[in-house]
Amino acid sequence: MKLFFHTLSNGIRLVHHRTDGMVAHCGLIINTGSRNEMEAEHGMAHFIEHMLFKGTRKHKYIYILTHLDEVGGELNAYTTKEETAIYSSVLKEDFEKAVDMISDISFNSVFPEEEIEKEKDVIIDEINSYLDTPSELIFDDFEELAFQGQRLGRNILGTPETVKSFTRRDLEKFVAKNYNTHQMVFCSVGNIPDDVSLKLFNKYFGSFPAKTKKNGLGKIPSYTPSSITKHKKTYQNHCIIGNVAYPVRDKRRIGMSLLNNILGGQGMNSRLNISLREKRGLAYNVESSYNAYHDTGLFSIYFGTDSQNLEKSIAITYSELNRLRTTKLGTIQLSKAKTQVKGYLARGYEHYESLMLSMGKNLLINNKIDSLEEICKKLEVITSSQLLDISNEVFEPSRLSTLIYK
Repeated sequence: MKLFFHTLSNGIRLVHHRTDGMVAHCGLIINTGSRNEMEAEHGMAHFIEHMLFKGTRKHKYIYILTHLDEVGGELNAYTTKEETAIYSSVLKEDFEKAVDMISDISFNSVFPEEEIEKEKDVIIDEINSYLDTPSELIFDDFEELAFQGQRLGRNILGTPETVKSFTRRDLEKFVAKNYNTHQMVFCSVGNIPDDVSLKLFNKYFGSFPAKTKKNGLGKIPSYTPSSITKHKKTYQNHCIIGNVAYPVRDKRRIGMSLLNNILGGQGMNSRLNISLREKRGLAYNVESSYNAYHDTGLFSIYFGTDSQNLEKSIAITYSELNRLRTTKLGTIQLSKAKTQVKGYLARGYEHYESLMLSMGKNLLINNKIDSLEEICKKLEVITSSQLLDISNEVFEPSRLSTLIYK
């Protein structure tokens, strides 16, 4: 995969990948998320993401909402614990419009007072909707359980109380403190020549002054295993079992990702899907996930089941974890597991919007972007013994936490 790189004098970096096709994708990845918030700022990174669409020094909100839509394009954004992304997909002839729009809303937003007040109600409705969805809420509650009293444990949306308290000045202060040019990457994928992407990058991002303050992530999260049952009015019981895992730069991260896929990944052949759903019909939705952060990670298993099947489902889950801790994968099993992950990676590389965002995030975090071939080589050298060691560290029963909604 041929990539074009450039860094502006203000520190903003560019990565561009030229492809065939009619559609181009581009985005700005900013190294700021909910983890950068002080306690009184809980939910502010996500609130600002919404407010970026509400007006700039050049354009009213209605122009921002319709300008790319009118040419069949899309403008979107998201916030995570550790980054914010503003991105767009358009026909290649409208690529400059998308670059201009992302630049404008990222650097020229004015946060109108009347729009702030309206958006508070929108986000509080979003929070309430989330509270009504236990299969989603339990993931936030589990992170809060794992990282008690720490920034990383707080949910991204905030609370109605904190959201109601935000002022225009609060938003401006947060942006000034956290949105720094040396922690931004502009990424693009499409049938755009490298020289054109560079010209537009310079035109729309080169004039902004450099900002190189350090935005803090808070202390390194500590972890103490715990088990909690919460009584909620739900038809199903919901359960999460998990443990802290490896940070994003840890060499064991690829092995952990491979184990996660074996155990409860997206394939219907995952061990938990076979044992809980296909063989016994105990759960409709069962999955495992592994999120790697700057200085830690979190592994979790989730399933929803009827109350009479809860204890049996937990026992089967522990049995599958124990099997990975005590029995090495055979040569054929390991080869099949690696082949499956390689297939998922290859499919992801041909989904150009996802590839664009992945490129930006990897350059932001790791200051490099591994090719598909390089990732597959790292995957290929993983041994059964290494996976056994990882399993015995992460899946150790005394280190697991459990959260149950009954």
